[in-house]
Amino acid sequence: MRVNSNNYKYTTRSMRGLLALASFLVLIIGMSAFFLPTRTDVYFSWTIGSPLTAAFLGGSYLAAFVLELLAARERMWAYARIAVPAVFLFTTLTLIVTLFHLDKFHFDSPHWNTVAGTWVWLLVYLLVPFIMAALWLMQLRLEGKDNPRSAPFSRWVRTTLLVQGMIMMLTGVLLLLFPMSVATVWPWPLTPLTGRAIGAWGVGLGTAALQMAIENDYRRSRAGFLASAVFALFQLINLVRFSGEFTWGSPTGFLYLLLLLTLGALGVIGWLRSRSS
Repeated sequence: MRVNSNNYKYTTRSMRGLLALASFLVLIIGMSAFFLPTRTDVYFSWTIGSPLTAAFLGGSYLAAFVLELLAARERMWAYARIAVPAVFLFTTLTLIVTLFHLDKFHFDSPHWNTVAGTWVWLLVYLLVPFIMAALWLMQLRLEGKDNPRSAPFSRWVRTTLLVQGMIMMLTGVLLLLFPMSVATVWPWPLTPLTGRAIGAWGVGLGTAALQMAIENDYRRSRAGFLASAVFALFQLINLVRFSGEFTWGSPTGFLYLLLLLTLGALGVIGWLRSRSS
């Protein structure tokens, strides 16, 4: 693997290719769930009774598209790796959730495109975690050093990222393990499958936020900041679209809204700051 004159580590072509392919796949899933949240019986891998949940998943996949595409465009490993731990954990957990609830998936749908999409879903989640793990290991074994931090975070930015990451990570773990217990306080209706699907996103998003705090640099976290802003934007739009499903007066509803606002604000600030670093 080549390195430049400063001996900075490049991102392998294989890793960049996998991230680019993953970005294309999540874009397709995200557009379907976000724009057709009431037609998941035909245009998604399982039927989701709550349009807000379907749109949440769609918005999350669209944010992942931004994260993975921007990471795939980065030639330097220090700028691309922001996506890798989060994508690996999310795909691994989603594979586990899929296998645990396999009877809910559309393998016997009367629509050929739905069956085909469901098989693609299963194959993608069966393959991507293992391929990414292998490529990640290859990447770590390469010689070279990280690009130096050009614009470290101020203390409040790093602290906010740590708090956001821990909240999303903890929420995700609880949803994965105890979806119906969490559903009693969740601000919109959940099932065991949708609760765990959202939980996988909580762990993935939390991992990205914690990784950004570890990187402690605007340039290294550029993709993460823009993805956070996009995620918050789409989820706020979803609350307007399906406001009747959301329990606005609940404590968890308030905390969810507060989290979205802080994710969006910090995402925009971080993205703008990264552009000048």
